[in-house]
Amino acid sequence: MRVLLLTLGSRGDIEPFIALGIGLRAAGHEVTLGATRHLADVIEGHGLRHAPMDDGFFELLHSRAGREGVQRSGSITGMLSTTLRLARQLGPMQLQIQRDCWAAAQASRPHLIVHHLKLMGAPDLAHALGIPAVLALLVPMVQPTAAWPCPVLPRGPDRLAGAVGRRAGYHVVNALANRFGLGPVRRWRREQGLAPRPPAIDLRHDAARRPVGLLHAHSESLLPRPADWPPHAVATGFWRLPARADSPLPPTLLAFIEAGPPPVYVGFGSMAGRDPSGLARTVIDALAQAGLRGVLARGWGGLETTAVPAHVHLIDEAPHDRLLPLMAAAVHHGGAGTTAAALLAGRPSVVCPFFGDQSFWGRQLHEAGLAPAPIPQQRLTAARLAAALQEAVRSEPLRRAATVMAGRLRAEDGVGRAVDWLQRWQAGQR
Repeated sequence: MRVLLLTLGSRGDIEPFIALGIGLRAAGHEVTLGATRHLADVIEGHGLRHAPMDDGFFELLHSRAGREGVQRSGSITGMLSTTLRLARQLGPMQLQIQRDCWAAAQASRPHLIVHHLKLMGAPDLAHALGIPAVLALLVPMVQPTAAWPCPVLPRGPDRLAGAVGRRAGYHVVNALANRFGLGPVRRWRREQGLAPRPPAIDLRHDAARRPVGLLHAHSESLLPRPADWPPHAVATGFWRLPARADSPLPPTLLAFIEAGPPPVYVGFGSMAGRDPSGLARTVIDALAQAGLRGVLARGWGGLETTAVPAHVHLIDEAPHDRLLPLMAAAVHHGGAGTTAAALLAGRPSVVCPFFGDQSFWGRQLHEAGLAPAPIPQQRLTAARLAAALQEAVRSEPLRRAATVMAGRLRAEDGVGRAVDWLQRWQAGQR
C-alpha cells in the first residue's frame, strides 16, 4: 500500500507522523511524508521520503505578527481575532500548501491519505484521486462527545450547558473550521478545473456522506474512550518515535544534570509570545524562589536570556525521551507532543498554556492527579510558578501517579495499533 502522510505545524505535529511513517514502512508499505521544507533533514534522517511544503506557516509563526497573535490567543475571542488579523497572510499560504500537497499526491500515487487537521484540503485531494482519506488527530476535537468539552473551547459554557453543550461545542468548531478554512481549497479546485466541492465533504464525512476514519493519537489510559463515540473513531495510544542511539545529550548538559539534584525542564516548544526575555526572567526567578535547578530550552524562541545564573542551564533543544527521565518535573505549554513526552518519562508536569487545546491537556493532567492546576500564560508570575514547581517536585502522590501512568503508556504500542487499524480501514474501503 502506498500511503501519503500530510502534516503541518510544530515539532509536536511532525514527530507523531514520522513515528507513524516508520511503523507503516516497517509493515511493508511505501510511505511519503508531506511537511514543510525546513524539516527535510529531520524526516529523511528517519529514512522516510519527504514531500516539501511551503515554509510560510513556519515563518509567520516566528514573525512579529505571529508572536503577537500567539500572545492574544488565550481565549476563543482572541483566537478568532488573531485568525481575522492574519487571514490576508494565511490565505495565500494555505493555497500554496494545497498545491504542494497535490504535487506530493501526484508524485506518490497513494492508495490512502492520512492527514493532520490543519490540512483542510486533504479530503479534496483524496476525492480527486478516488481514494479514501483518514483524519489523524493529535487532539480529540472533531468527533462530538458528551465526555469532555471540545478542547479548543473555554470551560465556562460547559459548566452551564453540560453534556448537550459539550456536544454542541464540537459542531460549532467544525462549522467554523469549514467556514474560515476552505476558501483556498475552493480556489485550488477551480485552478485544477474540478467541479465545486461536494457539499457532503466536511471534517467527518466524504463526498458520499460516509464517515471518514478518525484516528486519534492519544492514550485511553489518560482519556478513556467515550461511550458515545462511533466505531470509526479510535484512539490507539501515543505515537512515539523509536529511541535513537545517535542522539546523545551534550556533555555540558550531562555535567550540569549530574552536578546536583535533578533539575526541572522548562520549554515551551514552538510557542513564542511577544516577550521571550520577560518569560525567561519569570522562569528563572521562579526556580530561585522554589530552590530548584532548571534546564531551559529555547525551542523556537519562546525563552531568551543572556543572563544565565548558576542554577540554570540553557539549551536550544534536546531529545525529550533522553532528557525528561533525568528531570524532576517538566514545565511546558501543554502541547499534545510535549504532554505525551512528559507522561512517558514518568514526570509530573506544570502546564502553562498559551492557547488552543493546551488548556485542555493541562486540565486533564491536573484532574488525573498528574500535575498541579495549569497556569495560563496571561496569569503566569514567578510566585505562582514557584508554588506549582514545589508541588510538582515534592508531592509524593503526584510523583507516584506519574510513575504509574508512564508504566501503562510504555506498555502500549500506539503506532502498531494505528498501522493495524489503517490496514483494516483501507481494505474495507475497496
